[in-house]
Amino acid sequence: MNGALRRPAFRRLTVAWTFSNAGDSALYLTAPIWAKDLTGSNASAGLVFLALGLPVVLAPFAGHLADRMSRRLLVVVVNLVAALGVLSLLAVDSAADIWLVYAVIFGYGCVGYVTSAAQSGLLRDLLDDDELAGANGLLSSIDQGLRLLTPLAGAGLYAWFGGGAVALLTAGLLLVAALVLVTMKVQETPPVGRGERAGFGRELTAGARHVRSVPVLGQVIVVVGVAFALTGLANSTTFAVIDDGLRMSTEFFGVLASIQGCGAVVAGVTAGRLVRRIGERAAVGVGLTCLAVGIAGGLSTSVVLVAAGTVVVGLGVVWMVVGLVTLRQRLTPPRLQGRVSAATNLALNGPQVVGTATGAALIASVDYRVLIAVMTVTILACAAVLLVRGAAEAPRTPSAAPSLAPNTDDDRFTGIVQS
Repeated sequence: MNGALRRPAFRRLTVAWTFSNAGDSALYLTAPIWAKDLTGSNASAGLVFLALGLPVVLAPFAGHLADRMSRRLLVVVVNLVAALGVLSLLAVDSAADIWLVYAVIFGYGCVGYVTSAAQSGLLRDLLDDDELAGANGLLSSIDQGLRLLTPLAGAGLYAWFGGGAVALLTAGLLLVAALVLVTMKVQETPPVGRGERAGFGRELTAGARHVRSVPVLGQVIVVVGVAFALTGLANSTTFAVIDDGLRMSTEFFGVLASIQGCGAVVAGVTAGRLVRRIGERAAVGVGLTCLAVGIAGGLSTSVVLVAAGTVVVGLGVVWMVVGLVTLRQRLTPPRLQGRVSAATNLALNGPQVVGTATGAALIASVDYRVLIAVMTVTILACAAVLLVRGAAEAPRTPSAAPSLAPNTDDDRFTGIVQS
């Protein structure tokens, strides 16, 4: 991580990431509370997460866009557009306006896929292989660690002044992020020229075909995709745990999110070392194990045990994300980073959207503890698959030069895939 932070452009990217993710956390973690207060329904709160996840079907287009223009400029523009969209939430006043909450969250989800794809390419252009894991750990810990303060601030702002105040806060933070990125200097990998491109269909699906062509990457994504499908249930069971298990108000959701940030901060600081020590695939397995154990804490009616489980979830999420993202970035050529990032998001978040919809449908008729038990067992099984395979994988010492995996589109990229 120290090597990455010596680069001025990465420091600016980190500052912009901090502001934009503070806005994200304030909005994402307040919107479900807002939805439940407007409608009185756990299902309505869960549908906020569904609206956030549905844009996954557009992820390939986001990745294609990120590989066809300046990624820095693209992130600046979409942050400004997102800020304008969030301000429309000032019009929400009653349950009749709940559709606007869903619409804004859907649009914000689309923006998230564009910025994620663009940032993957920016990191690959900015950093060497041995800097990726630490940098990803830092960014993930910022993303999750902001939950220490942002949810409490967002929930407090919401409780005192309403959802409109949270919208103003988020829009302002996005504007600051855009302004910081305008000042960032980076030598970007130029996109493939028009004359060198394949047909639109092949260009659009290049990310998915690359994932299939690299066995270790494809295997990890499939296993994590199964686990993600089950975590979608948590978007509805969380409110049942708070209401029925702990007998707390919905605002306690913000407290739990902040507690999760404690584990995330520790995980972000240690993620680079973990990846170097046991390898990316095994790091993902360890993260999934922590995630399953933490989710199981929701079976308790003790605030202390639920809170402890939430800390463990924070550890698991960051270790899992850093291991997977570092593996993906390392085994993907610069000009494919956006599309492979988008293909990965589709493979992971698509099943999670289905899980979220399933959870919203089942939570009214199935005991939430049954859903938590199913999540725990399945995610533990996924972790076991990766840990058994990862145990035979010798940890790799990253090289200073980027490793290029074969590109299934054409012969522009060649090299040896290190696994």
